[in-house]
Amino acid sequence: MLRHIVMWKLAADDSATKERDVATIRSALTSLLPHIPEILSLTVSTNSTAVPKNWDVVLVADYADEAALQSYIDHPEHQRVVKIIVPLVSARAVVDFEI
Repeated sequence: MLRHIVMWKLAADDSATKERDVATIRSALTSLLPHIPEILSLTVSTNSTAVPKNWDVVLVADYADEAALQSYIDHPEHQRVVKIIVPLVSARAVVDFEI
């Protein structure tokens, strides 16, 4: 099984906009569940500490293998969600590992 972790730093500076952007990201990502059967599990969370250098939002998702992850990445619904998220963030980090 492969775990896919993506972290984002939000572009917004103010807390109200950050809250709105988190809700947008969470909604967009969870909307993928009925469309992409390769997603075995998906969690979207936010940083819960006041450490300013921490990342703001994290996606943790599990896939059967690398082929399933690639299918998710290439899926048109995922590509639609990418277009929603990209304008809201200033940085992105990804790690994929076997579990």
